[in-house]
Amino acid sequence: MAQLEQFYYDNKIVKKFIQATIFWGLIGTLVGLTLAFMFLFPNMTDGISWLSFGRLRPLHTNAVIFAFVGNAIFAGVYYSTQRLLKARMFSDFLSQFNFWGWQAIILAAAITLPLGYTTSKEYAELEWPIDLAIAVVWVAFGWNLIGTMLRRRQRHLYVAIWFYLATFVTVAVLHIFNSLSIPVGALKSYPVYAGVQDALVQWWYGHNAVAFFLTTPFLGLMYYFVPKAAGRPVYSYRLSIVHFWSLIFIYIWAGPHHLLYSALPDWAQNLGVAFSIMLIAPSWGGMINGLLTLRGAWDRVRTDATLKFMVVAITGYGMATFEGPMLSLKNVNAIAHFSDWIIAHVHVGALAWNGFLTFGMIYYLVPKLFKTDLYSKGLANAHFWVGTLGIVLYALPMYVAGFTQALMWKDFNPDGTLVYGNFLETVHEIIPMYWMRAIGGTLYIIGMFVMLYNLVKTVKSGSKVVDSLAEAPAMVSVSSKRTLGETFHSWLERKPIQLTILATIAILIGGIIQIVPTILVKSNIPTISSVKPYTPLELVGRDLYIREGCVGCHSQMVRPFRSEVERYGPYAKAGEFVYDHPFLWGSKRTGPDLLRVGGKYSDNWHFNHMYDPQTTSSGSIMPGYKWMITNKDNRSDIQTKMRAMASLGVPYTQEDIDQAFEQMEAQATQIEQNLYSDPDFVSSYEADKAAATAAGETFIPMKDREIVALIAYLQRLGTDIKIK
Repeated sequence: MAQLEQFYYDNKIVKKFIQATIFWGLIGTLVGLTLAFMFLFPNMTDGISWLSFGRLRPLHTNAVIFAFVGNAIFAGVYYSTQRLLKARMFSDFLSQFNFWGWQAIILAAAITLPLGYTTSKEYAELEWPIDLAIAVVWVAFGWNLIGTMLRRRQRHLYVAIWFYLATFVTVAVLHIFNSLSIPVGALKSYPVYAGVQDALVQWWYGHNAVAFFLTTPFLGLMYYFVPKAAGRPVYSYRLSIVHFWSLIFIYIWAGPHHLLYSALPDWAQNLGVAFSIMLIAPSWGGMINGLLTLRGAWDRVRTDATLKFMVVAITGYGMATFEGPMLSLKNVNAIAHFSDWIIAHVHVGALAWNGFLTFGMIYYLVPKLFKTDLYSKGLANAHFWVGTLGIVLYALPMYVAGFTQALMWKDFNPDGTLVYGNFLETVHEIIPMYWMRAIGGTLYIIGMFVMLYNLVKTVKSGSKVVDSLAEAPAMVSVSSKRTLGETFHSWLERKPIQLTILATIAILIGGIIQIVPTILVKSNIPTISSVKPYTPLELVGRDLYIREGCVGCHSQMVRPFRSEVERYGPYAKAGEFVYDHPFLWGSKRTGPDLLRVGGKYSDNWHFNHMYDPQTTSSGSIMPGYKWMITNKDNRSDIQTKMRAMASLGVPYTQEDIDQAFEQMEAQATQIEQNLYSDPDFVSSYEADKAAATAAGETFIPMKDREIVALIAYLQRLGTDIKIK
């Protein structure tokens, strides 16, 4: 009989990650609820730049995905990995570095995003210094994970570990390649990709951030915590093998389904559609494996809140992973894309799959860590029902809103004109649905506060968290070759390095086949001779547009549909975006598309629209951007920005760079003169000037203000190929 070795599981690191999960979960969802109310009261933070919708939206998504869900992943991985491998984590230092480094990254995001430091790339908004920190902390996590596997006392790696490994490898690859950029300041950079290429790389990352940060690690947690909570073995070992390998291979191909009917080449779009449809099989295989693990335990589900949360979580995963492939069908995508339907889809996954599985895991872990019983099973069940009702009241209205938007956007009169030519007509119609969403979100958060109270009382009744003593026989060294009768996969399960290498190959194939041709084959992105680089002032204005998060509500992608061409103008061509670092196609139309907005309105209209949108667009739910009217625009780094753009292939000559300030001055002066053409503007401007002089304050000439640069950019949009 093998001699038993004694060791201690590190429980304190798990406790820290659980505490962080709950804290950031409340912060992230409260920011989300604030945003929901901004649709109803657009001026609720009037004049406060760092509380504007455009700046808070990426804070909400980052806080929920990387702070709430990220900390939950680490909590579950650190707890389950030690017990599955019969070993303490490889390094206590790396565990602590992982925890404190991740919290520092989240804090940096919470500071920089409201201040307007953003790349604008969805789920990857953080600027380059924070991106570097993410890479370092993520490598520390992977080092700790793989190091633990190499000194494990359990011969075979359980299915949960496979998913953890795939998560580490794939997120590292996605993050590094999508974050490649040229810094132009301490917190400003331009991505190395442009236009169509940037869009493809971003949604290769964006879709697979959902896949390999919000899905694969949670599947690993499902495979560990559902059997543990139910007291039942996983339903099918063979199904788990098929689930794992098919999922990680197919998922990586599906990113282009976010870009259907866009300027992305058709072959890439069609590949995304084909693999998205195939995703149904492994996704539902995993759901079935999870639900059938509960066979024989359904009586407990009726009373055990932990199992209730897990059942709804797995069901939510099944719903979201059926709907995702359906949304990738071109005829469905033509209706759903840019609408609130996508918001409903995303939140079914986030609130049910990620949120509820996290809650179930926490309800399972906290009593064990503190060696006590849960304070109140009744409160846990109340949390479940309030949270479930919140999800329903959130998602259903958003589906209705999405269907309403799609039908109204595409509705024509018998004479061929749009029935709802004014975009705001569709906005007014869905306000009741926004009220219901806010109510649903409120209920969901109330449930989280019920959980917090329940857990605090549980902790108070328990004992201090200490490292658990465990013992297991040392793993006997065995041949690296397959033994007689051993299957290939059984052999692979005891070889973590080989497993990691094969998982890496599986996820790289799709990315290479899709991305490399788009970047290297010039014919995929034909040029248009009339498309020119932005002027220095327009480039500054574009950066302001990015800073304020305008892309969160406005698309710049006219799709080749009669309704969109009639409403916005000629459909988008790939060659229009060759100088766009980053691309700004957007993924949601809370407001109209802006690709062809240049020259549509006067400079004065844009000025008034940014100051108070309701004065130019009655009933608009867009907030005002008054600080842009008064702020002096810092344009001192324009030559550095132009040099960076030139290094990325934008054809700025040395003469263009040398004359940048003169060009900006001339264009800004012209816009200032255009504003002077309005007598009301002149009188107001002169009054402000007189007031500043009387107060002894420095008066900022209009041509030097941020609004002028933004107007320059907006008036440029779409004019290179505009058809009169």
